[in-house]
Amino acid sequence: MAIVHTSYGKLEGIEDDGLHIFKDVPYASPPVGDKRWCAPEPPESWSGVRDATEWGKQAWQGAASGTGATSVFFLAEDNSKRNEDCLVLSVFTPGNDDRKRPVLFWIHGGGFGGGTGATPAYSGKNVARHGDVVVVTVNYRVGVLGFLNLGEITGGRIPSTGNEGLLDQTMALQWVQDNISAFGGDPDNVMIYGESAGGMSVGALMAFGPAKGLFHRASPISGAGSCCIVQNRSIDIADRFFNALELSPKDDIDKLLAMHPEELMASAGKVRTPNGGMIFSPVVDGTDLPDIPLECIRKGSADGISVLTGTTRDEWRLFICQNPATEDESELIAELGKHLDGPEELFAGYKDLRAKAGEDTSPIAVYAAIETARKMWWPCIQLCEAMGARGQDTYQYLFTWPSPYTMANGKPLHMSHAVVCGYIFGNHDINDDARGFFGSGPAADTLAGHTMNTWINFARTGNPQSNGLPNWTPYEPKNRTTAILGDPVEVVNAPFEEERALWDGRGQTALPLGPARGAA
Repeated sequence: MAIVHTSYGKLEGIEDDGLHIFKDVPYASPPVGDKRWCAPEPPESWSGVRDATEWGKQAWQGAASGTGATSVFFLAEDNSKRNEDCLVLSVFTPGNDDRKRPVLFWIHGGGFGGGTGATPAYSGKNVARHGDVVVVTVNYRVGVLGFLNLGEITGGRIPSTGNEGLLDQTMALQWVQDNISAFGGDPDNVMIYGESAGGMSVGALMAFGPAKGLFHRASPISGAGSCCIVQNRSIDIADRFFNALELSPKDDIDKLLAMHPEELMASAGKVRTPNGGMIFSPVVDGTDLPDIPLECIRKGSADGISVLTGTTRDEWRLFICQNPATEDESELIAELGKHLDGPEELFAGYKDLRAKAGEDTSPIAVYAAIETARKMWWPCIQLCEAMGARGQDTYQYLFTWPSPYTMANGKPLHMSHAVVCGYIFGNHDINDDARGFFGSGPAADTLAGHTMNTWINFARTGNPQSNGLPNWTPYEPKNRTTAILGDPVEVVNAPFEEERALWDGRGQTALPLGPARGAA
């Protein structure tokens, strides 16, 4: 057994073939009772030695069920782990010594409504061994408990801004600053990285005042700096939440604080807003997050931070079943028209390019390709250009490995959202469910090695170059240098340039994952 002294007490973890692992480590006090919807506070100290050998809790969220991707990314098999007392992290380290290894701080995805750092896909064992680095995975409040602005509607009686989840992440980063040296990590070399809502969190933290100075490199994966909720929309969502509960924001605060989380989740699930969009995500509160993260970054909020960012080629394939249930081209174009100008021209342009490339030109396939770009790829390019304009080194990749998974509607996932996670952690082959979603075999193993090296090298030096990708230079508009992570890996200039050009000068009237035009 491994014992480490932290600021709050001793921890006993496990040793696994030379690796030291500490699970369920509290980085903040439980946000329960009157502290529900409050900013996190430091944990209380403990006497003796605290057991840190078992996976702990996950933030309260909707119950997950199923197999395949669900079981890989969510604790589907044990919903009893849901708990408001969830502000814990895990540490994977090659040695509790004074080596000062780079720290890779992972923020899980889950649409800001679910997920946990304690899942098979996010185990840091393979990365820590492969790169002699320290990996930290973290839980944070999600959904109605982590991203709901109740301050205005309750007259401040509940002080939440809607950024409590980001404040949790920030508190965990502060814990790293104060304690990671005891685990052989370097508090002066911390990379934050995350995928999907985790990537969007990274983008938000690059603009989040309380997090400034707590990390040195940032890697938003399949989610850049354009995903948030503007304040008037956050107030509207809070109002709709109270209506779903049939409570008054003036008279029923005590009832709200006493409600079981299951009831809160059920009521949050009833909230609907005009023209859709994400209900829960970081909120532009005017103080900690003064503007849309990308705009803050354009003004210098992330200066001095190296960035590695990118997407998969077919992000939105995973969500086709959640898109409008139609194959009618005119209806899909109308749906796009809620969010951007000139949807007919864009649809025709994509259809033509896909036909030339021999790709599926069915209406739903074209729609998914456009949504991949609108919601993921184009915001990533905008982030690269914003950082480059300020003289900051930014590296772009495109992940092109196809998942072998087929959705319930019979459509293959191709190079979809979330497939990259199995390769970043080298966990693509850990069990049958992982192999079914991520793929396996010699080529997959080779890609996992290249992908782990990419993030390990970037964490160590701010440069992701490796023997497999020796010519990877920072992104700039002239060449748009991009690493292709697939089979094989390679560095190219301006991949899919004709497609990218379709977005130049295109007016977009909503945030990528926010409401449609005209909505709050």
